[in-house]
Amino acid sequence: MASLRDVKVGESCTVSKLTGAGAIKRRIMDMGLTKGTKVLVHKVAPLGDPIECTIRGYELSLRKDEAACIEVVDIAKE
Repeated sequence: MASLRDVKVGESCTVSKLTGAGAIKRRIMDMGLTKGTKVLVHKVAPLGDPIECTIRGYELSLRKDEAACIEVVDIAKE
């Protein structure tokens, strides 16, 4: 299954599952990333960390290890 880390700039996707444990999973959920949330990837830093996304109408930057804990489906070009 693909993770948010695999989504390219300009693509959108839908969160299907959170695989993190404990505090990491709680932090991701507190940022608004829950099952069924639409995510649009805007930018990726030159070394790949962080990833800038639009989620629920606001901009959010995620580290690669956080993005790897977010499984996504329906990846499409915007």
